[in-house]
Amino acid sequence: MQNLLRAVWIYRHFIFSSIRNDLRMRFARSKLGGLWMILQPLAQVAIYAVVLSRIMGSRLPGVDNRYAYVIYLIAGMVAWSLFVETVTRCLTIFVDNGNLLKKIVFPRISLPLIVAGSALVSNLLLLIAAVGVFLIAGHMPTMSMAWLLVLIPVNLAFSIGLGLTLGILNVFVRDIGQVMVVVLQLWFWMTPIVYMPTILPEQFQSLIRLNPMYYIASGFQDVLLYGKAPQLDHLGYIAVGSALLLGLSMFLFRRANAEMVDVL
Repeated sequence: MQNLLRAVWIYRHFIFSSIRNDLRMRFARSKLGGLWMILQPLAQVAIYAVVLSRIMGSRLPGVDNRYAYVIYLIAGMVAWSLFVETVTRCLTIFVDNGNLLKKIVFPRISLPLIVAGSALVSNLLLLIAAVGVFLIAGHMPTMSMAWLLVLIPVNLAFSIGLGLTLGILNVFVRDIGQVMVVVLQLWFWMTPIVYMPTILPEQFQSLIRLNPMYYIASGFQDVLLYGKAPQLDHLGYIAVGSALLLGLSMFLFRRANAEMVDVL
């Protein structure tokens, strides 16, 4: 682990420049450039809001704002977009960069860090846009937003740990990447972003409480919509679990590091 951290520190300039180049390349020939990072999730929010606002809007108690459901949606999407982008890109990161891994000597742990850094920048831009929408809707941010300094790292740690683990396994079993496309779609609907958990029967509420993203997304909603702290007991469990998952991914990476290049 110390060797990995030392390598990351030595190649820190390479990592930061790669994050910058990654963001540039994603929108190199686009007229709107980085705006697409926030327009796409906001467009998805707009679709759900138009379709479901009349049904769900009245089910948000304790919020005196006609746009409460839109704010609820955006808060959940901010949490989900960081998770899904990190996991999706980590899934194929070693497969997509197979030729690079064979030709250039650099710490391979840099690749998931570059993905995580790029996803984090995108998410922060989305968060800034979300706050702008809140202000337009008459919803003033509160000091509870400081909890995002905890929620975002927990979300990112969970996303990297899961994405890196699956990315390593995907090198040896390529079906994992295909299966996860479907799993992530189901996972989205198992997370209370478009709906409130209170509308579900009790047995289904118990089921979605097994979902780590339930607590992360609800934490963002508590902070951004209700202006209160997240559920700290549950968030603590998720933070510990994320740290363990991240440790597992590092262990698998060290064990499979040399074999991955041979398979690729």
